[in-house]
Amino acid sequence: MLLSFNIFYLMFVILFLSLGSTYTKDFNALCSTCRQLVDNFDKGLEKTANQNFGGGNTAWEERKLSKYESSEIRLMEILEGACYSSSFECNHMLEENEEHFETWWFKRKTKHPDLYKWFCIETIKVCCPKGSFGPDCNTCVGGAERPCHGNGKCDGDGTRAGNGKCSCDKGYEGEFCLDCSDGYFSELRNDTFSLCKECHESCVTCTGGTNQDCKECRNGWEEDQGGACIDINECTKDSAPCADNQYCLNTDGSFSCKACNTGCSGCKGPGADSCLTCADGYKDEEGTCTDINECTKDSAPCADNQYCLNTDGSFSCKACNTGCSGCKGPGADSCLTCADGYKDEEGTCTEENKVHVPEFNSEGVQTGESPEKHEDL
Repeated sequence: MLLSFNIFYLMFVILFLSLGSTYTKDFNALCSTCRQLVDNFDKGLEKTANQNFGGGNTAWEERKLSKYESSEIRLMEILEGACYSSSFECNHMLEENEEHFETWWFKRKTKHPDLYKWFCIETIKVCCPKGSFGPDCNTCVGGAERPCHGNGKCDGDGTRAGNGKCSCDKGYEGEFCLDCSDGYFSELRNDTFSLCKECHESCVTCTGGTNQDCKECRNGWEEDQGGACIDINECTKDSAPCADNQYCLNTDGSFSCKACNTGCSGCKGPGADSCLTCADGYKDEEGTCTDINECTKDSAPCADNQYCLNTDGSFSCKACNTGCSGCKGPGADSCLTCADGYKDEEGTCTEENKVHVPEFNSEGVQTGESPEKHEDL
């Protein structure tokens, strides 16, 4: 019996802790939902600001039902549009707290015109004022006006969640976001304010914004005789940093390797005029490697019934048209002479008339069309 009780108690504690954790995590969502609900309520206020009861005798209606401006009818119209139909969280919150909206509308609106503050922060307590966090709305580090001294984000800011720790902006670090991180230097600082600026790109750490203020040079930079960090030109080093058919392009603090022009075999820069030597299929013409047209050479590179097609740095052999016996290009109009069974008609080899030989199938029936087929009249 005691064992069963202990097991039940343990399960209850685990369930309670898990629900408690989920509830805590939901504070951000609850506050966001409350803000959405109030924002939509305010939009409804604006939308209905110049409306009336919509009946035929507005003066009588206002005398009997009070003014539309502060009427229950107007409140209901606003609440109907306060949540999107697809937002379960908003509709659930509205359903649970509709009485609070009625209380504010009829009794608290004049004294507490800020609905968000009255409803979300002070009444259902899912949000905190800006610059505070947690269940008790404790003030963020640095104060409510400038959480994290204006250099970061306070965890849980404006909600009942979070621990208030600062997540510092880029360039800042430390518990209070007052210290400058590596790569930044302090331009101005006191107990409540800090301004960090980025070091020169050549510095790891620095005391100022120029390359002469570096405490340490970054990789790809070196200190000159004057103490300034200057770029290392890796491309001028004795050991080539790039592959054989690439050239080196220096950049600030680094370098990159770029492919040589297709006409080059090794190069010192971009373009066919920066080749060390010309690649196969190219020749040097006044310092520039240009394509060799193999198709114009005296010795024909292709077989008898092929034509030569020049390409960059090479060539290919293509079959002549079937009507050709030798050719200088594609098509029946590029033949050197016409093949057997073809004749030249104004420079184009066309097929000569053939004697039609009838074909028969296995049953002796002629197949295909007969050249002498005709119809009796």
